[in-house]
Amino acid sequence: MNVIETAISGVYVLEPRVFGDSRGYFFESWSQRDLDAALGFHVDFVQDNESKSHYGVVRGLHFQKGEWAQSKLVRVVSGRVLDIAVDIRRGSPWFGQHVACELSGENHRQFFVPRGFAHGFAVLSQEAVFQYKCDRYYHPESEAGIAWDDPALGIDWGLPRADILLSEKDFHNPLLADCQDLFDYGL
Repeated sequence: MNVIETAISGVYVLEPRVFGDSRGYFFESWSQRDLDAALGFHVDFVQDNESKSHYGVVRGLHFQKGEWAQSKLVRVVSGRVLDIAVDIRRGSPWFGQHVACELSGENHRQFFVPRGFAHGFAVLSQEAVFQYKCDRYYHPESEAGIAWDDPALGIDWGLPRADILLSEKDFHNPLLADCQDLFDYGL
């Protein structure tokens, strides 16, 4: 597995070794041993999720608060998305900064998003099937979000604004400056 460090410490792009021939391809989409070696620490994933969305859908920016905070390992099975991780750890040298990574069924890249980050993605293809592993169970009472279009974040979602489709909940998320449910760096 090729590990690509990003501009924010702790956020990684992972590229599996893909073996292809005239029949198609094969790769290990996940190996606990390889992930531990790539990250340099152990993450216990407890839940797998999958979503299917069509062009223009933006999901995010989401996170879970407190003890339910999640690390995620995300990938796209088919289609193409722009995946975003925003550092929301007060006191972090990267607070309010983000990393963007294009994930697709063709590049097979995976994106590791640690706890203390808000996460979201925009669907750039006609349709995308998105999978992610979480190291904490979903806890509805602990879910929170940040406005996808917060000007302080400066995120280019790779879509014309008129094409973006949001859930009602995501439409009402607060700006980062107004969010009370953030994390503390180093804790």
